[in-house]
Amino acid sequence: MTSIAPPPASALSLPSTRTRSALGSVLSLGMLLLVAGSAIAQTAAPAAAPPAPTGVPVSVAPVMRRDVPVLLRNIGAVQAFQSVLIRARVDGTLEKVFFQEGQDVKRGDPIAQIDPRPYQAVYDQAVAKKASDEATLLNARLDLKRSSELARSQFASQQTVDTGVAKVAQLEAQVKADDAAIAAAKVNLDYTNITSPIDGRVGLRLLDPGNVIRFADTSGVGIVTIAQIHPIAVTFTLPQDALPKIQAAMAKGKLPAYAYTADDKTMLGQGELLTTDNMIDATTGTIKLKAVFPNADNKLWPGQFVNVRLQLETLRGALAVASVGVQRGPGGLFVYLVKPDSTVAMQPVEIGQDDGQVVVVTKGLEEGAQIVVNGQSRLQNGSRIVVAQANSNS
Repeated sequence: MTSIAPPPASALSLPSTRTRSALGSVLSLGMLLLVAGSAIAQTAAPAAAPPAPTGVPVSVAPVMRRDVPVLLRNIGAVQAFQSVLIRARVDGTLEKVFFQEGQDVKRGDPIAQIDPRPYQAVYDQAVAKKASDEATLLNARLDLKRSSELARSQFASQQTVDTGVAKVAQLEAQVKADDAAIAAAKVNLDYTNITSPIDGRVGLRLLDPGNVIRFADTSGVGIVTIAQIHPIAVTFTLPQDALPKIQAAMAKGKLPAYAYTADDKTMLGQGELLTTDNMIDATTGTIKLKAVFPNADNKLWPGQFVNVRLQLETLRGALAVASVGVQRGPGGLFVYLVKPDSTVAMQPVEIGQDDGQVVVVTKGLEEGAQIVVNGQSRLQNGSRIVVAQANSNS
């Protein structure tokens, strides 16, 4: 068996001192180069810019000269200009209806028919009775004529003549009564044909054919309701203090009225003030008014609630801003005026007409100035701002 000699001791020994010294020099040189490179890189990199100053985001609008309408506003209720509940004026069976629900009708258009046969019979009887009484009257006149001739020849007494005269007068009165009975029967017969008394739109049918309908029915049941919606009316109230201004404006001419949706964004119609009520409501201290609208596009409907604007006059070329831009503080009314350096200043103002959306400024601002209209809650005098939105008009 051959034995393997162990390696020499020098092959297993650690590196020599010279080798360790050379390795350390290389590592030291690498570290030195790394530090130097970092320093050069830091020297070459530009210095970071300081953070830009921040401001409060706001919306602004200009102060402009414009024609400002003087408006009074409140909620109004749309109602038919005229509304009629079609009811029977004679008793009978409802035979026919001549309308479709929701149909537009004109005055005089047929609406329904009640069985006319009983009333036709009464009418015919009245006509026949008149004919009979006229025949009797004719005979009485002939008798009177004969009696008068005989009386002149002393063959008949004056009493006979007087009796004949009275009988003729009685029968003439009876014929007149017959004429009245015929007219009454004709009225009732005509009432069996029901027509529309107004131009309007038919509602939902309240009674179907075949039902017995009575004139004296106290339940208020009718056949149908017809509502006039062209034109249509809007009623609304305003404080009693506004009445003198309204009366003064009405004396100058018609006052425009505008109806808007509940969110006050979309106009539904333009009309004019028709009249004011003849008394003030003592409970609420308000006066009721009625405006009329053509309503050609049917945007207004009976029972609908709308926002009403009544225009009293127009201020020409007034200096105006958005109402939301005017603030109230301990010192009175003010606006946040935008300065050229993007800061704001609290600017006292005096105002005139304010309709809730646009306010007329009588003192404190000049045309073209910019004021804050949104975001004022975070501002104070001298605050820096960032314009998030600029409105083109006030």
